[in-house]
Order: sequence, then structure tokens, then C-alpha cells
Amino acid sequence: MSPETVTSRELDLTCLAAETAAGQVRLHIEIRLGEWGLLGIAQDVYLIAGELVANAVQVTPDGHIRVRFTREPGAVLLGVWDASDAMPKPKPVVELSPLDIEPDPRALDPGHDDGTGGWGLPIVQALSSECGVTPTVPHGKWVWARVQAHSRRRVQ
Repeated sequence: MSPETVTSRELDLTCLAAETAAGQVRLHIEIRLGEWGLLGIAQDVYLIAGELVANAVQVTPDGHIRVRFTREPGAVLLGVWDASDAMPKPKPVVELSPLDIEPDPRALDPGHDDGTGGWGLPIVQALSSECGVTPTVPHGKWVWARVQAHSRRRVQ
């Protein structure tokens, strides 16, 4: 996390690694972005937060995760800590055609893995200006993403 914070209203939140954590985190982030006058980047930050929190919850069942959200000069920094030492492994991005997509009759069955997971980190990489993983001692890691306050992404 960066020492160049421009506000003392940093979000530092510890919560249960539960399915409801992502919604709770997004609500707190919305409040901070509103206070900082940065609602223009809210959709990107919400999506990144949802992905990072979902990953942390998945690798830390029955545990706690920690979220830090800080405003920096020209950017915001979101970090999510989990107790797992396993490093995230993003799927390689491939181009799909409509012929590659078939209905899955078991899609709604509890516990069914259709193989379509693992796209969260490429989404985080695409929406952030910088992202990474920082291991912590004695265990765990921070997975973080920086989003520019004035996004320069263009839809093509």
C-alpha cells in the first residue's frame, strides 16, 4: 500500500469471508468514492472489488478477509488480504466465437464447475492501471489494484 495518501478517510475493514462480503465492501467503497468526488470511476472500482473479494472469500472459507481502500494523488488503491499462501492464477485470455458457447444444463446445480471461472483477474488487469500480489508474513497476501481517478480507457 502506498504512503502517499491524500486523505485520512482510508477504508480499513475486516469482515468474514462470506458470500455477502463483496456487497458490504462495495457499499463502503461507494461511500468513500462519494466523499472523494470520484463516483465517475465507481463502476470499474465496484467490479474490481467484487472480483478481489470473491477470490479472497473462495480461498479463505470460514476465515476473515481484510480490505483497504485509499485515495492517492490521481488514483485510488484497493487491496484485499486473505490468509491463503496460494498465489492467484489468471486464465489466459482467449477469443471465443458463438460456436464455442453451448448451454450447460447443469449450470444451476449446486457445486457444479462449468470451467468458466477464473476470468476475474484478467478483468482486474483490464480495468486497473496497475495491479499485483504482495505476500505477507507469516502467511497470506494482499491482492491489490490501482485505478486512475481520471480513467483514460477508451471503448473501441
